Amino acid sequence: MIRSYASILRDLAIGRPDAPALTFEGVTRSFADLHDSSSCTAQALRAAERERTQAKELVDGKARADEELNSFYQKVLPNDLAAARRMTYSSLPALAKKTNVRYETRRFETPDIKDKDRLGRLEIKMVLQGEYADLRKFIYELERAPEFVIIDDVTLTEGNEREALTLRIDLSTYYNVRANGS
Repeated sequence: MIRSYASILRDLAIGRPDAPALTFEGVTRSFADLHDSSSCTAQALRAAERERTQAKELVDGKARADEELNSFYQKVLPNDLAAARRMTYSSLPALAKKTNVRYETRRFETPDIKDKDRLGRLEIKMVLQGEYADLRKFIYELERAPEFVIIDDVTLTEGNEREALTLRIDLSTYYNVRANGS
């Protein structure tokens, strides 16, 4: 049977706690002192190993997040402004028609892009009219659509009794500014 240094010291510390065990450069330490020192060192080692494991998990998690973000940029977002416009130009009016909502107007805006920006933003402001249930269905279908479109703001106004409800909806989509999405 192989015994560790710590187990030998523990046995000696229990049996002869105050007996001198080691003298080095004029300092004598008892078995109990050596056992306490060994226990503290072992605890410090375990704590350091836990911290190392946590740090490795953090680095691995960041690497996974970076991979998923790059995948999102390359597979989900349009490659450029023209692709973002194409993605929304026909799909939004088609969705309005599908949900029995009257498409009134739409306006596109593109905020300025800075040199360091990785993504550009295409803002879409739409005005639609219809019955409440149909407008709700439009929003529901828009949220479920495979295109990456964010609803920024919704304003619902009521006209007189004979007029349909008016929905003003502000949308955004993002697109890659750099050619390869990186």
